Amino acid sequence: MAVHWKLVIDCADPQLLADFWAQTLDYTKEDHSALIEGLLAQGVIGEEHYAVVDGRKVWRHAAAVRHPDDPVDPRTGTGLGRRLLFQAVPEAKEGKRDKNRLHIDVHPVTESREMEMARLQGLGATVLRAVEEPGSSHVVMADPEGNEFCLH
Repeated sequence: MAVHWKLVIDCADPQLLADFWAQTLDYTKEDHSALIEGLLAQGVIGEEHYAVVDGRKVWRHAAAVRHPDDPVDPRTGTGLGRRLLFQAVPEAKEGKRDKNRLHIDVHPVTESREMEMARLQGLGATVLRAVEEPGSSHVVMADPEGNEFCLH
């Protein structure tokens, strides 16, 4: 039996990174407004826990994206398959000394690497360096908060 999984990424602005990665991966940004409404109605959370973006309630501390073909819990808006969860943390990334311990590899399916690189830059990514290795070639990029990923 396959397991549900999520990769959790610490960040400063979960909504910004969820928007970026949803567009980068062609994933679906999760809508947690029904969950937030339910918890508000029960008195479990208060107004300090959410914000309103594009007319929907979103968590201040977290946002997630999911593969569009994977199931979702209609009561909570939470994906039940492949997901990226962006979690707000108080400490800032401190540059190169805080190197990622893992990263996402992006493999464009229909566009050339150059076209995909331009698209990602338009979404807020930056090019850090090109890497040419025996049998491999990729570009190291950074998302809007400086988290590295590789474009193959």
